[in-house]
Amino acid sequence: MITPALLGPIDVLAEEVASGVTIIEFLLLALVAVNLVVRAFAHRSYVRAARRDGADGISRSLFLEVTNVLIVLGGFYYTTIHLHGGVVFTTLAIGLLVTDFFEFEARLVEARNELPLERPKGALVASALVFVYIAYQSLFFLVAPVWDSIV
Repeated sequence: MITPALLGPIDVLAEEVASGVTIIEFLLLALVAVNLVVRAFAHRSYVRAARRDGADGISRSLFLEVTNVLIVLGGFYYTTIHLHGGVVFTTLAIGLLVTDFFEFEARLVEARNELPLERPKGALVASALVFVYIAYQSLFFLVAPVWDSIV
C-alpha cells in the first residue's frame, strides 16, 4: 500500500484525522459541497441571462468549471493515497465533468428555442453521486463501529 508520506504532501502536513481517513477526503467533500452551491448559482445566472439576452447572453460559469476541474484533479491526487477509493471517485468526477458539459449545451438549445430553462437534472444526479461517495469515504469512521458489529 502507498503511504501518505510518499505521495501525499497535503496529508504529510497533518496527521491522519481518524483511522484510515486522510485530509484529502475532507477537502474533496468540502469541494463537492461548494460545487453543488456554485451549480445552483450558475443555473440562476443562466436563467437570468436567457431571459435578458437569449442564448447569446448565456456563458459558462467560470467558478463552476474551476470547481469541476479541481474535483477531477483532487480525484487524481486521492488515487495516490487510496487506490480503490481514488479510482472510483475520479471516475465519478469525470462523469460529472462530462455531464456538466452536455447539460450546459442542453441549456443553450433550450434558450435558442425560447423554451424555459430546465434544471440540469443529469448534472445534479452526478453531483449527488460524487457527494454521497466522498461523504461515505470521509465519514465512514462515524458508522464503522456499528458496521463492524453487523458485518
